[in-house]
Amino acid sequence: MGKANRTGRSKGRYVQLHEWFQRTEAWATMSPGPRALYVEVKRRFNGANNGDLFLSHRDAAKALNVSRNTASRYFAELQERGFLRMTQAHCLGPAGIGQTCKWALEEETTPDGRAATKSFVRWTAKTETPRKN
Repeated sequence: MGKANRTGRSKGRYVQLHEWFQRTEAWATMSPGPRALYVEVKRRFNGANNGDLFLSHRDAAKALNVSRNTASRYFAELQERGFLRMTQAHCLGPAGIGQTCKWALEEETTPDGRAATKSFVRWTAKTETPRKN
């Protein structure tokens, strides 16, 4: 843990998950895997780089100790529930070197002035109607 400065605050970084955020249906009904991935993505947010958050499926899989396919499903679930938005898709760069996706957190504004949509607040679980026999 970092040493506190003269005002009693340390320079250590942390991930903040507000109570209102955790009470949303989208978060409460989500499995632990996508939740852990969201924390990994948010760790890379420094307050000014929303929309330019880099995290490849391979790096996410390594950080969460899961396979790349599992990490891919976690990314898809976070996008479907409205927590993440892809701002740039992965591609092969001009030098032939692959470039990873860029992500934006939907709870934060982007540096270009795009407001936070917080679409996860409006997400509801799809309920199936019972079949008649």
